[in-house]
Amino acid sequence: MIYTVTLNPSIDFLVRLPEFKVGEVNRMTSDDKFPGGKGINVSRILARIESNSTAFGFLGGFTGDFIKEKLQAEAIVTDFVKIAADTRINVKIKSDIESEINGAGPEISEAERAQFFDKLAVLTPSDIVVLAGSAPASLGQDFYLDVINKIKAQGAEFVIDIEGDVLVKSLANQPLVVKPNNHELGAIYGVEFETVEELIPYGHKLLSDGAKYAMISMAGDGALLFADGKTYFAKAVKGVVKNSVGAGDSMIAGFVGEFAKSHDAVKAFRQGVACGTATAFSDDLASAEFIQEISEQVVVEER
Repeated sequence: MIYTVTLNPSIDFLVRLPEFKVGEVNRMTSDDKFPGGKGINVSRILARIESNSTAFGFLGGFTGDFIKEKLQAEAIVTDFVKIAADTRINVKIKSDIESEINGAGPEISEAERAQFFDKLAVLTPSDIVVLAGSAPASLGQDFYLDVINKIKAQGAEFVIDIEGDVLVKSLANQPLVVKPNNHELGAIYGVEFETVEELIPYGHKLLSDGAKYAMISMAGDGALLFADGKTYFAKAVKGVVKNSVGAGDSMIAGFVGEFAKSHDAVKAFRQGVACGTATAFSDDLASAEFIQEISEQVVVEER
């Protein structure tokens, strides 16, 4: 079973208008409301590639009810801790210049934290847990390290898609896969890359530091997989980028969904690239049909 963890989910309120004028009344031309959060995005893509998952995290208030209902409508199993505070709303402005207003996140009580760890008791050695996105300020990012310790104690695998020190600290616990982009990889090791060749030794360093597999996304320059001492490259598929926000989450979903079935890292990488690319070329997360269309264009070569 695959589990996803979203500690700070949101309703993503996406508004579209031709021009955003600061200090004036702006009238939108259209809007959408989506369940948001990186782990939730992973669960939504997993459902579209016919991989079951259970979504963990914290939900509260009418906003939390909206998210739960939307996920259940997509046939996604949920097992969130119900909290007293309201789940946040993030406003995404799609205009001549894109802007975002993100909520800080709710206060999580000690009792609510304990309930979350109780839910992790269901994990078994055959399970994979995807940890993705920021934590509410009331928890702090280091909360993830406690979650990882619990996952490892249950014998399960974990995937981590979080920026900064937590990712670095997690490597000692041997995550199944990590997915920094090229800029994040440079920040981890305090270097800057001018070429893909300069990046490659540091991708392998992620493995020597503990990760079992590593994917590096490089936007229009394609993506790399580091696996079993080898390097694999997927050339970027041509298209118009509409939605970079959920592309990384989709890449993780594609990899994990396929790896859980085949245990083939290269095959999983190819599916990850297809899912990430398809979402990048979509207004929201990619449809199953579009993922299949893009997958036929993805070529992976050993480098």
